[in-house]
Amino acid sequence: MPRLAQLYFKTAIIFLIIGISMGLHMAIGQDHSAIGAHAHANLLGWVTMAIFGGYHALNPAKAQKRLAMIQYCVYTAGVALLVPSLYLMLTGSPQLEPVVAIASVITFIGVLLFAAIIFGSSETVTRPTAVPSR
Repeated sequence: MPRLAQLYFKTAIIFLIIGISMGLHMAIGQDHSAIGAHAHANLLGWVTMAIFGGYHALNPAKAQKRLAMIQYCVYTAGVALLVPSLYLMLTGSPQLEPVVAIASVITFIGVLLFAAIIFGSSETVTRPTAVPSR
């Protein structure tokens, strides 16, 4: 498996742990005001990063390109800034709204870079080979 795919899966599981921790904290405290940050941690962190990792695992040639590592860094930085700033904004720090906006734009740039990776070359997606039956 390409190193980049492993990075995505490792980062995704960290965001899953963060997302579940936020969910437990909200449930125990019966305060669901940070539900948006919880959802962003799980969807942008866990789910999307796992999908990115799966794509790169199936396309090792694309995972080796410099743009792929740049995209990982940009997207990860955006989500890593977005989740805590959104959490703090939703739980009583409205002055963080500009940080949330900047983090959202960084994350979106990461998504656009991923689109460039997908559409940027004529390389086809690797199809998994079937395991021969015995």
